[in-house]
Amino acid sequence: MNPILIDFPSEFETERLLIRMPKPGDGKAVYESKEASINELLPWMPWAHVEDREEDAEIRIREAYVKFLTREDLRLLVFHKDTGELIANSGLHRIDWDVRKFEIGYWIDSRHSGKGYMTEAVQAIADFAFTELHANRVEIRCDVKNVKSRAVAERIGFELEGILRKDSLDVYGKELRDTCVYAKVRES
Repeated sequence: MNPILIDFPSEFETERLLIRMPKPGDGKAVYESKEASINELLPWMPWAHVEDREEDAEIRIREAYVKFLTREDLRLLVFHKDTGELIANSGLHRIDWDVRKFEIGYWIDSRHSGKGYMTEAVQAIADFAFTELHANRVEIRCDVKNVKSRAVAERIGFELEGILRKDSLDVYGKELRDTCVYAKVRES
């Protein structure tokens, strides 16, 4: 089946969070979130090193909106249900619809870290992948030194399947780094 024809909700909720597809107009909030979190993002995210304008963020949001509709990539924005504030960016990436395999990526606005929001969101996104998308496998990959990202995966019961040694370069392109591969699989 062509993935474009697969129907599933474009938003869902947890106790505190609204998690939804990106929409035109979200670029401003994403831009402000990135700017507020830049020091925490720089060690881990290559895209954080790119000079940005609010307009660039809006372009990427609109591209993500289209990719969500075509099912190429499922970027998700995480908002606080009560305040409407953007809490985090996440999504299901590196999708293989034949295998029903997805990778969860995530980063939190540092103004909201330490409150359990990222753990709550990633758990909900994993649940969404298994229940709505009929995932057989959901992965979380992160740098072995990114202890906060690793902690999220471990708190929600993802199993460390292995560490890919010298798998990539650091964000500065200078040092070889190891990558942790965490996963949950559908029980038979």
